[in-house]
This record gives sequence, C-alpha cells and structure tokens, in this order.
Amino acid sequence: MFGNERKTNPSKSGKSERIYPKAQRSASTIGDRVETKKLTGSEIIIKALQAEGVDTVFGIPGGAVLPLYHELAVASIRHILTRHEQAAAHAAEGYARATGKPGVCIATSGPGATNLVTGITNAYMDSIPIIAITGQVSLAMIGRDSFQEADITGITMPVTKANYLVKSIRDLAATIHEAFYVATTGRPGPVLIDIPKDITTQRAAFHYPPRLRLPGYRSRVEPHALQVAQAAAAIQAAERPLLFIGGGVITSGAHEEVWQLAEEQDIPVIMSMMGKGAFPETHPLFVGMVGMHGTAAANYAVCETDLIIGVGVRFDDRVTGKIEAFAPRAKIIHIDIDAAEIGKVVPAHIPIVADARQALQALLARLPEKKEHPAWRQRIRRWQEEHPLRYDECGLKPQYVIEELYRLTRGRAIVSTDVGQHQMWAVQYYPLDRPRAFLSSCGLGTMGFGVPAAMGAAVARPDETVVAITGDGSFQMNIQELATLSHYRIPVKIILLNNGYLGMVRQWQEFFFDRRYAYSELAGNPDFVKVAEAYRLPARRVAAREEVVPALQEALETDGPFLVDILIDPEENVFPMVPPGGTLNKMVTGGRQE
Repeated sequence: MFGNERKTNPSKSGKSERIYPKAQRSASTIGDRVETKKLTGSEIIIKALQAEGVDTVFGIPGGAVLPLYHELAVASIRHILTRHEQAAAHAAEGYARATGKPGVCIATSGPGATNLVTGITNAYMDSIPIIAITGQVSLAMIGRDSFQEADITGITMPVTKANYLVKSIRDLAATIHEAFYVATTGRPGPVLIDIPKDITTQRAAFHYPPRLRLPGYRSRVEPHALQVAQAAAAIQAAERPLLFIGGGVITSGAHEEVWQLAEEQDIPVIMSMMGKGAFPETHPLFVGMVGMHGTAAANYAVCETDLIIGVGVRFDDRVTGKIEAFAPRAKIIHIDIDAAEIGKVVPAHIPIVADARQALQALLARLPEKKEHPAWRQRIRRWQEEHPLRYDECGLKPQYVIEELYRLTRGRAIVSTDVGQHQMWAVQYYPLDRPRAFLSSCGLGTMGFGVPAAMGAAVARPDETVVAITGDGSFQMNIQELATLSHYRIPVKIILLNNGYLGMVRQWQEFFFDRRYAYSELAGNPDFVKVAEAYRLPARRVAAREEVVPALQEALETDGPFLVDILIDPEENVFPMVPPGGTLNKMVTGGRQE
C-alpha cells in the first residue's frame, strides 16, 4: 500500500486480518492539501501531524531523528521531552485515554525504538490509539547491522494494529494519514511508522490525500437485525440479568446508552477494570468490578445470573476465574466490534459484531420502555450489605488514604495508577461517575505506567486535577520522569503508597508460597522526599493517619507537581481475592474463605 512495506496483524482468532471500521473522525474531513514547493521529509511529517490536529508529541531526540527535531523546534506542535522512551509511549497513551484522540510519541532508531515496545504493547492490549514515529538508519544501511539499527517493524508486528517502513518520500504523507486512520477507527490500537533518516532530508511536494482507499479494511459497525432481535428477546425473558461493561463502552462513547439500558430495563451493572467510569459507581444499579479483586456482590451475581449482556469486554482470565465455572446458569450476549473477541474465551449464545453504541441504540429501540426485577435487585442488595468492601482501620491504611483523596477531590480527579495492590485499592475506593477519568494498565499490567500516563493526561486536560496513585515498586520503574514533571511544571499529584515491598507479589507469596517473601522486599529504597526535592519538586512524608488529610490538602492546593510519600502498613492485603484458577464464588475476604 502506497508502495511501502506494510505489516498488519492477523486477527487474534487467526482467521483474517484484524479490521477496525468505526472512524472517530472521517478521513474525508481533511482537505486535499497540495503544495508545489518541495519540502523536506521532516517538514512533510510536521505538516501531516498538523493536518491530523496533533498539538502535542512526547519523545527524545537521537541521531536518526535529528532532522525531524530540527523542524519540531520551530513548529507549532508542543514537544514534551521525556527522560525515557517508554515514558514517552505511556504519556502518549495517557493523552489518548484522557481525550479519545490519538497520542503521538517519537524515538530514534535502535534502542530508542525498542524502548517504546513496552508502551506500544500496553496500548495494544488495552486498545488505545497511539502513533509511534521512529527513526531508522538510512535506506542503504538497512540490513547491514548498522549503528543503532533495529528491525522495529518486525519487533512490533505482534503488538501493533499496523506498522510501516517508509521507503519513499513520495509515500510519507499518505502513510501518516493512513496510520492515523487505522489507529483511530474501529477497535483502536497503536500504529508505528519507521522512517529512515535519509527520507527525512529528501525533498518532495507535499500532498495530503483527502480520502483513503483501504481495500479489505472493513468490518461490521452496524449490528445485524436478527441478532439484535434475539438479544432483545433474551433480555425480556431474563429474570436475573447483568450488564457487563468494559473499555469498548468508553471507546465508542456508549456510556449514555448503557445508563439508559440499565435504568429502563432495571439491570444491575458490573464492570471490568477497563470499564471503570463508563457507568456511575454511586448509582443504585452499580454492583462493582467483577473478577479476582472484584466485589463479592458482583462475583456472586455472576454465579447466579441467567443472562450476561457483555458490551466491549474481553472476558479475560482475571474476570472469569475458572472458565468452566464462569456464569454457569447464564446465557451470554456478547457485543464487540472485533469479531475475534467473541467466543474467544467464553462461548457467546448471541454474538453481535458491531460498534457498542450502535448496537445498544438498536437494542434499546426494540425493548419496552420499562421492566423491573425487584427480587433480583433485592438479592444483590443483600449481598452488598452482607459483604461490603471493608478493612481494619487500625494503623495507616491505603484504603483510608484513597477514601480521603476521593472526599477532598469530590470524585472529580483524573486518576492514573501503576500496577499492583494500589491499583486495586484505587479501583475499589475511588468511585467514578464519568468516562476517561481512570487510566491504568489493565491488560499488560505494566509497572511504571502511572506517572507518565498521568503526565500525558495533565498535558491534554490542563484544567483538571490529575492524580497518580503508585507504589514504591512501580514508582521506581520510571522515577526519572520527575525531571519532566519538574521542568514543564506539569501539575501531577503523586500519591506514593509506600509499603517497602512489591506488594502484590508479597501478597501472593503470603497466600500461595508459605510466606516466603523471596526478593519482594524493596530493601534499599531511597528517601523519596529527598529524591523529589533533588528534582526540585515539593514533597511531604506521611507516617501517621492524622497526617494524611493535611498532606493531601497541601498537594492538591499546590500549583504544579507534588509528591506525597505515605508509609502504609507493609502487610496490608487486597480483598476480596479469588485465588488464581478459582471460582468467583470462592473468595478470600479479610483472611477467610467466603
């Protein structure tokens, strides 16, 4: 396509190319831009990014991208210099998650490009649109083990929606246009464009195509009428239905349709972690997150429901537990834009391959205006009353910290987390009532994601309060980004829940490995307050419960970034917990089996 070497991924089902049809913006809205004056490849890249509405990029310069950076220095596009390429990818992802627009990151060839791979994989697992632009050695040097040469298109082929090696400057603008279209349509995902250095210095006329022709790049957006009718009939017949929502609801902007379906049909709502914020968590119909660290009521409800309406979810292993015992009494409606996801883990009795919003709109049109399930609602309410989220309030508990953070921010912060125990506590104790306000590495589970993702969100939405909740293990994975926060005065408030361990690893060792804490204790941790101060960030340590609120208030009221290092109970655990491979109705809660 366009004369480039283009690599696309097969569907996860292995049957066909992975196709994503729903455009977040029409390709035809960008006018046919032609300039007779010849521009360098670097100038063409800048103009193409501007044509796509890009206002911010994250990255680090290096030899293969120096011509591009020469033009970026005088362009209207804002560049955020991160201190590691992985952080640039996570920042681009945070920008995309917070806005719905594609995030852009740039790295040089070789190690610069390979450092992006974790962030790219993270975006792929969570279906987040990012554009990664990498430099490459000159065309004549490719394949010769040249200095800082790496086959980044080959390396990232399994973890990108598509990737490109640009071999002609005449294809450069069209390739960028196609990359943005592919990344943002249908089921979003990361796209990589690898550009040899000599392409950035050659000259050509700038022509930005008004429309795209991508033969084979099609998939079903509108639901099949027969399947919608079957789903409507199943919902009307159900006595104990559950609405299970995931990240696809947020991607498609279907949160209002979810709310309408839940309220009109009196259907309790459960969520995956990716679905957090897609339905108000303070709503009477909200039951909680389902799965390994889900609420007891949500897990019990899955075991007793007779109908699950899964919308934009993958039914991943952390949700299902033992697959053979998942929702044993339920018929399953599965709505997803990616056909490869349907039936991949859990058999779907009524599959609907479509955009989530369009599918729900079609479903709502076929359902009666009101239905009630009082007995089912009462049963769930009883589970909620008997098995609430709870913790021992003695000592300095992380749950209390997050509850107070929620109270002080009135639940209106954008919350970014790293991965581990603190991630689960944030999900459990910081309820949300709006989409795109929770950023977390859900599929890949990437430690080091939280702070750079918060950075990207804060750049994208400067009028919002952005909080990064992290742990002392995750924080040190990308601690160098304190320099980025400090230099640009990006107002991220870092809440460091410091327990001196790789907390989730230690918890598993406690439960499943005879309390042998093999290499999970983080002996040798630095004084994080002094580290922050060395980066010229204000910081404060909290060692007692009564210090929590004043410290959080100071952080929230301070202009710019702030670090609060909170010394929490080192052996506090996340409950409930479904043992790996276990059934959802067999949870450990507070040290005992339910």
